Amino acid sequence: MSTTVSESLDSTTGVTTARFTTTAIVRRGALALLLSAAANALLLAAILASGAVPPFMALAYGPVIFVSLLGALGATVVYALLARRVTDPDRTFVRVAAVALLLSFAPNVALYLSDPAVTLGVLLSLASMHVVAAVASVGALTRGRDTVAP
Repeated sequence: MSTTVSESLDSTTGVTTARFTTTAIVRRGALALLLSAAANALLLAAILASGAVPPFMALAYGPVIFVSLLGALGATVVYALLARRVTDPDRTFVRVAAVALLLSFAPNVALYLSDPAVTLGVLLSLASMHVVAAVASVGALTRGRDTVAP
């Protein structure tokens, strides 16, 4: 059985450090990409079917899937860096992801304030997709140990 996660105990601090192999991070990242794009495509389908928002360029499958994949890829890179540099990458990543999510709303709000074609419904739709992508990425990347050596 291959070990994708190993743990070591620092005898001076008593802190257990988890180390992830590239395979584990790639596997988790692929899941983050898949979940983020699929969940946002489903959300977009529901939004478009509801007729609650007027047609808007950013609310189309191409841009939504592309940005979802880009966000999940960025999240995976950040998680990989943290997994190699910090004692508790899951905890640190959740904090970084929360800040990144809040910052990701800024362009949407700026667009809402500057473009009359962007209705409150469009703004809320885009913001909800950011939340979906963040939840999918955090869930996939921090989902616990893949396999641990016996």
